[in-house]
Amino acid sequence: MGKRISAFTNDALGNLDAVGVAEAIAKKQVTVQEVTEAAIARAEKVNGDLNAIVIKTYDDARNYSALKKNGLLYGVPTFIKDNENIKGYPTQLGTGSFNAKIAKSNSRYVNQLLSTGANSLGKSTLPEFGLICSTENERWGITRNPWNTDYTTGGSSSGSGALVASGVVPIASANDGAGSIRIPAACCGLVGLKPTRHRLVPMDGSELMPLQIVYEGVLTRTVRDTAAFFAEAEKFYKNPKLPKLGHVTKSSGKKLRIVFFENPASGKGAHQDADTYRVQLETVALLQSLGHTVEQVPIPIDVETMTEHYLLYYGFLAYMLSHHGRLVLGAKVNHDVLEPFTLGLSKKFKNNKMGLPRSIKMLRKVGADTEKLFESYDIIMTPVLAHTTPEIGHFSPTLSYEEVSKRAVEFATYCGLQNITGSPAISLPMGKTENGMPVAVQFSAPFGLDQRLLELAYEVEEAKPWGMIYNS
Repeated sequence: MGKRISAFTNDALGNLDAVGVAEAIAKKQVTVQEVTEAAIARAEKVNGDLNAIVIKTYDDARNYSALKKNGLLYGVPTFIKDNENIKGYPTQLGTGSFNAKIAKSNSRYVNQLLSTGANSLGKSTLPEFGLICSTENERWGITRNPWNTDYTTGGSSSGSGALVASGVVPIASANDGAGSIRIPAACCGLVGLKPTRHRLVPMDGSELMPLQIVYEGVLTRTVRDTAAFFAEAEKFYKNPKLPKLGHVTKSSGKKLRIVFFENPASGKGAHQDADTYRVQLETVALLQSLGHTVEQVPIPIDVETMTEHYLLYYGFLAYMLSHHGRLVLGAKVNHDVLEPFTLGLSKKFKNNKMGLPRSIKMLRKVGADTEKLFESYDIIMTPVLAHTTPEIGHFSPTLSYEEVSKRAVEFATYCGLQNITGSPAISLPMGKTENGMPVAVQFSAPFGLDQRLLELAYEVEEAKPWGMIYNS
């Protein structure tokens, strides 16, 4: 029988979000040392139940002189997903199939994250190469959902989701190649913004991809934490081709034209279960009460065709990691210990590699067709996930590639579109199932208009505050 895991307690962190912690430090109500030690104590208290930490860098975190003192999030404890390089530590990417070398420098994104003043306590878990929707890893074990330990945290930013939702830290790094910011946000009742393409610095090496689908970001418990992070990160790097985001601190008050999709018939890849669709309709009613115009239309794309092309492209990534490890990872990959899903994805590409250019072309067309909706609407609303959070084992790495692939497509159908288009999308925890598990809604805006999403998120959060583990 699963249990709820909460790290919240009456210490220097209390129930504060990241902005609250930073403000308390700035006002000298608490010290950086006090919040660091509080977060370490919380991690040690709950990680045995959650299994969300790969590497602990507590001693480095206690080197407070290394922190950027004028950063907006100065002293706020965080964790970094273990597919990012941290100088002096290996990056194992959630797999035991190769021996990672010690990183000689931080990744570009880690430097951007640390430029906010945040203090990293270690590295968080992910599934093998971040390719699957749940961390149930043979080498590092199962990462469990703090709302109920019988359930997955989603993936691939699994450990970060568990650590933020349980209250160990208020913010943690995440990245998203097919929903890996938004999926754990949805499963764990968090805020997860996949930003516009190149809003943040790209993941190291991703610039070589023929279609850039990987995005950096964070998981938080409040909209203002997400907004504060992006505002401060923009001081480290501002993309000259995008509108400046700045520090979004409130709703704009603008009345928006919002579209959402009909629920396809049972058996279709995009079919929503009862709880998921109910929360969508409740959100529609809320948006209308706030003065927004909401219309429903059929899904404007062939979902099954899109997912088939997406899987081939994903297979290309798996193939590069597994067959060109020395080039991509700096180490040879042992195929004998790779999980069936990784091997199956790689094989799918190997057997259909000549179809990659067509798949990329088709994915770009699907993206362009979807973006046409923004000629008539300001926001596209969908579920984040087509059905509610599954129990541990639903995405077990022991299952066949065919079964995991089928389940992943049915689960995360609505996430991949924004990875293709590059448009921003945010996951917000808008409801719960009967047994108390979070259910999320996704809002997407036109390319470059992350500000619009954050303004709407502020309005929705104020109108219908979501509960945390400590008060739900």
